[in-house]
Amino acid sequence: MVLLTSVCPPSEGIHLQQADITAVWNSEGLGPGTLLIAETRVSWFNVSGMGFCLDYQSISLHAISRDLTSYPKEHLYVMVNSKLKANGEKENIIEDADDQSESSDEDCNDDSTSQVTEIRFVPSDEASLEAMFTALTDCQALHPDPDESDSDLEGDEYDVEEAESEQIDPPTFYNFEEGLSHLTLEGQATLERLEGMLAQSAPQPRCCMGGVDTKDSLPCKDGTERPLCAPK
Repeated sequence: MVLLTSVCPPSEGIHLQQADITAVWNSEGLGPGTLLIAETRVSWFNVSGMGFCLDYQSISLHAISRDLTSYPKEHLYVMVNSKLKANGEKENIIEDADDQSESSDEDCNDDSTSQVTEIRFVPSDEASLEAMFTALTDCQALHPDPDESDSDLEGDEYDVEEAESEQIDPPTFYNFEEGLSHLTLEGQATLERLEGMLAQSAPQPRCCMGGVDTKDSLPCKDGTERPLCAPK
């Protein structure tokens, strides 16, 4: 059960404020409310001012979903890589899972699925989906992943000569089929669900991963193309 708390939405840097947006947390409907997308964070709250906020670096993927088999209405799908922090005295803010380094032993023993949350923002007017997607994409681009930006500078270098002398192990690369075999059951289920969503989308579905609007596509076995969109 999701515990909602009082939300104080940002008053500056607002890119979109849309009323009558139903929020669905995993499979739990939270009812209608207001979606506010600002440069600092994403907020959703009902008429009583109760809701939750999302930290941009916790959002691993967002897309417009038109897959009516996964949900009966078109919506803005958001995947976050951490779980809700419920605190009666503070706002519910989902932060990047990497920032939760001081969790208790009980939290560490929780099932790994609790670290992935799926949120659906369902507007009463489907015509507003494009504006919702664009606002979220623009704001998330203001918060690049620091790990990715630093990886090129701080990552370990691969020394070819040292590898040839067998002093270090060469890096391991996988093709698509081999990569699938290394996914956990949860990861495979998530990938299949996302592919199903994209297959039901418009001819040119839009998806954003890590703040990047992915417009490229990959060929499928049936000769069609699917967007290059997968979770981190």
